[in-house]
Amino acid sequence: MKNLSIFLCVVSFCMISHVYGSIRISNELKFKKKLSISCYSKDNRMKTEMIEPGARYEKYFNTNIFGTTRFMCTLRQGPNYRHTQSFTAFKQVSPSDNGALWDWRARENGIYLKVWAGKHEQGGAYMHKAFDWIY
Repeated sequence: MKNLSIFLCVVSFCMISHVYGSIRISNELKFKKKLSISCYSKDNRMKTEMIEPGARYEKYFNTNIFGTTRFMCTLRQGPNYRHTQSFTAFKQVSPSDNGALWDWRARENGIYLKVWAGKHEQGGAYMHKAFDWIY
C-alpha cells in the first residue's frame, strides 16, 4: 500500500508540473520571399503554413511527462521553394525540463536559433546560426 501511495503521489506531481513548449519561426528573408513551414511531432501534424516576410509562425503545445516531446519542421524558401532545411525545432531534454520557447529565424544565409526558458534566456544562449540552407 505504501508503494501505491508513493506511485500516486509521483504521478500527481508530474501531472501538476505539466509544462508547455513553444516554437516561433520568423521570416527574415529578403526580396519579399515567402517561407513555407511544415511541422509535426509523433502525435501531431500541423498544416503547412506560408508566412510573409516580417511575419512569424507560433505554435504552443503541451509537453509530455516522460520528457520526450519533439517537433520536427521543414522550412522552404520561396519563390521556387528549392532551398530547404529539415530539423528538430523543439526537443524536451528531460521530464524536469520546464518548457521553453525555441525562437527560429529564417535568413538568407541560414536558419538561426535562440532558446528562451520562461521569460529568461536559457543558460546564456544567444541567437546563433544553427543550419545552412540545403540547395
